[in-house]
Amino acid sequence: MQSFFSKPELVWFIIGLVLFLLELVLPGFVIFFFGVGAWITALLCLIANPGINLQAIVFAVTSVLSLILLRKMIQKRFFYSKDELSKEVEDEFTGREAVASMDFGPGQTGKIEFKGTSWKAESTEPLKEGQTVIIRSKENFKLFVEPKK
Repeated sequence: MQSFFSKPELVWFIIGLVLFLLELVLPGFVIFFFGVGAWITALLCLIANPGINLQAIVFAVTSVLSLILLRKMIQKRFFYSKDELSKEVEDEFTGREAVASMDFGPGQTGKIEFKGTSWKAESTEPLKEGQTVIIRSKENFKLFVEPKK
């Protein structure tokens, strides 16, 4: 019976699988490309019989090249950038209605109720408790509102 290490294609395949699984646990979207390099090396070992030095070189080169050439393209296609994500979150608030939970006016920080949660808010016009307002923007945990006309 052959030893596990006498089948380099199997070793590289398992290394690649472990790296792909690690990518799910660790943030950064970098380890994935080393998994790609391991699987390309496994494919090479399946087709040819390279020495361990050539295997290491193929692994390193394909991992780094795939990282450099593919990372940004894949991130743009499948993941949100921070700007897109914050814009999408802001759109969840902008233009929506809420209700003032206290009286407040210009230069004061008040409270409004939005989606069952109390938020700090500012307005350029005086507001009365119970008045419906429109959310114009969001900055951190503060909403900027105006009375509904």
